[in-house]
Amino acid sequence: MKKIRVGVMGAARGMAMIDQLINNNDAELVAVCDFYRPILDSVKARADQNGISVKLFDSFDDFLAYPDMDAVVLANYADQHAPYAIRCMDRGLHVMTEVLTCANMKQAVDLIECCERHPDLVYNYAENYCFFNTTQEMRRLYQSGVLGEIVHAEGEYIHDCSSIWPQITYGQREHWRNQTASTFYCTHSLGPIIHVTGLRPIQVIGTQSISLPYMRELGNVAGWSSAMEIVTLENGAVVKSIHGCIKREPGSINYEFYGTKGMVETNRLSCLDEKAPTLFSYIEGEGCPNCRGERKTYSPEFKLEGDVNAGHGGSDYYTVYWFIRSILGDEEAKKEAIGVYEAVDMCIPGILAFKSINNGNCPIKVPDLRNKEERDAYRNDTYCASKYCAGDQYHSPDEAYGGLPPIPDEVYDAVRVKWEKGEQG
Repeated sequence: MKKIRVGVMGAARGMAMIDQLINNNDAELVAVCDFYRPILDSVKARADQNGISVKLFDSFDDFLAYPDMDAVVLANYADQHAPYAIRCMDRGLHVMTEVLTCANMKQAVDLIECCERHPDLVYNYAENYCFFNTTQEMRRLYQSGVLGEIVHAEGEYIHDCSSIWPQITYGQREHWRNQTASTFYCTHSLGPIIHVTGLRPIQVIGTQSISLPYMRELGNVAGWSSAMEIVTLENGAVVKSIHGCIKREPGSINYEFYGTKGMVETNRLSCLDEKAPTLFSYIEGEGCPNCRGERKTYSPEFKLEGDVNAGHGGSDYYTVYWFIRSILGDEEAKKEAIGVYEAVDMCIPGILAFKSINNGNCPIKVPDLRNKEERDAYRNDTYCASKYCAGDQYHSPDEAYGGLPPIPDEVYDAVRVKWEKGEQG
């Protein structure tokens, strides 16, 4: 059987995908593109160690023109995924994008319509947090019906990135992490809830905490703090999605689901003890008296016997696996993978929550972009904090704080020196 030939754009975050593609049973790594030459040298060394030949590019145009690719993994800057995905699909390539799938509503509409133009191509979204052993088990439980109908859910992604800020922003003033809104990076907390339930968001209220001085000192315009989206799902359930760079060690990745028949939640402290159970469930079976259900504390098995040593707790294995298997026509993979409509549902609450914050935390309707008649209102909506894609609808990420003093160039120069020396923030 012919293997799927895959190229990777963005070799920093993309290295996790590169590792999954080397010696893959169904795919082969054929090309990698990155503007930073030393990381391409690292890719070459890794390829040589595994006895494979990989074409290396520092120009996306040259990479896109490479004829011997069937599919592309986009791990470039997070506010630029949709435009690059559209170019790849219009070139006839299957696409999987890293988080996030779109930076504004126009990009969401454009990406959906591109996917609809190319029904024979696969588009997947690599929201890896949907594929932990815990979140996969939550999906299994919810889809089986034992939890009943969802009433309330919470998703939490707290990760103080200040120590690694030089390594992920390179001292670049215009880097997306320094410029985007606090609500933008919402799908690690919100995505698994949508994937577990299969329900669509219909309303969002956005809020954020105070500006953090230690993030401003590293070049983040708004001082990325905690952001929260209060999301209403189509069945009326309410979701609290919280994420940010606030102080907590170790970080917290936590999910809670409350249904009409029971609940399930992750053990946020299991990261302190590798032997600790990772999931707690309470389920009231058929005919069971109220509050007399079965309690269970356990660590669920992964859905597949894949590479549990893959990045992000084994979840990186599944994003690549389901993508490649979907291209090969595997129907189970198509059900498990995250397609374009679900991907957009995960992302646009964060985009609209930024608008909610700037308008006094008002509720904002989340459109169903599956319906063509709802798209026209957003076709030219570029409202966001990314200068790259906002145009004349640009809003600074510090707008809700009434504007903050400009960050001097010396801050970015100092962060760049730390990056070059391999020092922490």
